[in-house]
Amino acid sequence: MTRSRKSLSPSAALLACAFSFPAMAADLPGEGVTVQPVQSTVAEETFQTLIVNKALEALGYEVKPTKEVDYNVGYTSIANGDATFLAVNWAPLHKDKFIKSGGEDKFYRKGYYITGAAQGYLIDKKTADQYGITNISQLKDPELAKLFDANGDGKADMTGCNPGWGCEGVIEHQLDAFGLRDTVTHNQGNYAAIIADTISRYRNGSPILYYTWTPYWVSGVLVPGKDVVWLEVPFSSLPGERENVDTALPNGKNYGFEMNSMRIVANKQFAENNPAAAKLFEVMALDINDVSAQNMRMSQGQNSQKDIENHVNGWIQSHQQLFNSWINQAKKAAGDAS
Repeated sequence: MTRSRKSLSPSAALLACAFSFPAMAADLPGEGVTVQPVQSTVAEETFQTLIVNKALEALGYEVKPTKEVDYNVGYTSIANGDATFLAVNWAPLHKDKFIKSGGEDKFYRKGYYITGAAQGYLIDKKTADQYGITNISQLKDPELAKLFDANGDGKADMTGCNPGWGCEGVIEHQLDAFGLRDTVTHNQGNYAAIIADTISRYRNGSPILYYTWTPYWVSGVLVPGKDVVWLEVPFSSLPGERENVDTALPNGKNYGFEMNSMRIVANKQFAENNPAAAKLFEVMALDINDVSAQNMRMSQGQNSQKDIENHVNGWIQSHQQLFNSWINQAKKAAGDAS
């Protein structure tokens, strides 16, 4: 004989619901919490930022549209609690910005989101081979510098770094340190526009001198070792907090910049109050080659917000197991903290 099943009374049903909602909320530790991401105006940083946004949404956080700001404003906003995180804390390039905005007292930063980011000076391989140019200090020679003159003033024109990015301070410092101020002009402004002009001059057979970094699409168009070559520097010389840092690589080459990582930096109070997000920021890691490949697609015209969203969704689908592992670790951290 089977026992008949009694239906719940209205009050009992409400009580059952009251117990079920906390159980659901425990699965989504970000429920009810709003997040404000920021990034720089470099459109190629959108990809890695959106992946973080999607992961936070998977944890239940309400993620506001990313605000594009100057790096300095970004760090200050996060320190003050007006923004939540920046996925592109270039370390150690942004060390001065990080420290001046409050450092470890204001920021939470664990883990390494993207590693192996190089930067430095390059020239076209044809000119490098023809004149034996391997070191940027050789451009102290007015005759060699004149090879890279694009506007007829007799000085080398170097495609440089936008004000506020951090790299511009290194370049300006090194122009003085290496005695290049009289023979090299640091062209600044809209990097995307200036590098596009640089690539056009290369395709027309003219010598080129430029600064760039990875991950970025430029090194997929002007391929180091094939189209262009990295220039070494005569000695290590960095500004500010890094003045005594040796920039030589393990292989003995010295390109004037340290190898960088992109780290996720967040408001410290937010991280302390949200162990799931804090763990997520710590464990997320992207392959730098995936970022470069996506940046290349942007340079080929797939650069609308919808295009980038599609790139992000495609990446997540192709790396679903990895993505899920981040979410699971974050949920576990929230459970351990409760």
